[in-house]
Amino acid sequence: MNFLLWCILLVLCWPLALLALVAYPLVWILLIPFRIVGIAVDGVLGLLRAIVTFPLRLVTGPRSL
Repeated sequence: MNFLLWCILLVLCWPLALLALVAYPLVWILLIPFRIVGIAVDGVLGLLRAIVTFPLRLVTGPRSL
């Protein structure tokens, strides 16, 4: 679908299509640090949730199926 949209853009306005083709990898590279920070924050929040809910899990015991 994205390729089809890019082809339509290429027909309608080829300089903008070529700019998008060049800019996409650059934007992707610039966003890599934000993805790494997002993964780290998700891990820390998961760890904090596990620490907070651990006493409750000890009290309730194993889950019954």
